[in-house]
Amino acid sequence: MSIPKYNEMYKEFLTCLADGGVHKITEVRDTVFKMKGLTEADKQILIPNGTQQLFENRIGWTRTYLKKAGLVITVKRGYVSLTDEGKKVASNIPEVLDDKFLCQYDCFKEFKYSGKKSSAIVSDPIEQNETPQDVLDRAHQEITAALADDILSEIMKNTPEFFEHLVILLLRKMGYGGAVENAGMVVGQTGDEGIDGIIKEDKLGFNLIYIQAKRWDLDRSVGRPEIQKFVGALAGQGASKGLFITTAKFSQQAQDYVKKQHTTKVVLVDGLTLAKLMIDYDLGVSTVSVYPIKKLDTDFFEGML
Repeated sequence: MSIPKYNEMYKEFLTCLADGGVHKITEVRDTVFKMKGLTEADKQILIPNGTQQLFENRIGWTRTYLKKAGLVITVKRGYVSLTDEGKKVASNIPEVLDDKFLCQYDCFKEFKYSGKKSSAIVSDPIEQNETPQDVLDRAHQEITAALADDILSEIMKNTPEFFEHLVILLLRKMGYGGAVENAGMVVGQTGDEGIDGIIKEDKLGFNLIYIQAKRWDLDRSVGRPEIQKFVGALAGQGASKGLFITTAKFSQQAQDYVKKQHTTKVVLVDGLTLAKLMIDYDLGVSTVSVYPIKKLDTDFFEGML
């Protein structure tokens, strides 16, 4: 039997969670496996590069897409449950439950079809006129977006102190501080006056960057008052450069306020940017697959004789 595609397991996945309880993702995976009538031989089928079981890979995307549609939530590491909207769908599962159905949720459309025209999404979720390169680029963007979401989820499961150390480590990976001793340090504590960390900007340590690192709810918006307090803390340190980095978002007022600062340079890094930086600098992630894209070398053929 062929392994079902990710969107062919939406119904079974929701059915496993229909009791409204919290379930281990491994439990859900095994139940769906049985519901689909798959065998142990099917379980041994691997993805093309041989690094993962094909079924495990596909049901992983099943969970991701349902999560992006707002139907499933990760309660804690390795455990999932239905959202209120997910319970509504699970109580009356439609005859056809596919990506077109999930497109009624804006959060899903934004994730899966970012950059595409809305008319194309409605008419056909998978455009037939895409080149193979278009498909690869879009798939890479989709995988990166899902990974960024997972990174933020893991960060939120840890402590604020973990987050402060993570920020310093990321900046070190990005080249700040160089090989200077004590290039970066966490200083956040009671009476820290709004400064959670300090890192040396250059290899010789001439300039310092003061950091405020806040592990706040992902849907929270950091407003102008918080940034004003940070600028005030920088002034108290006699500092000219500051980084405000958070798992949350920044309001437009906060962003506009930063642009108006002239004596103090402040950089804002929100949760999505943080996750992408961690991906770019291989922090907390590992490479699973590499697909070389090659093209014809015409010079080789023309220069043979």
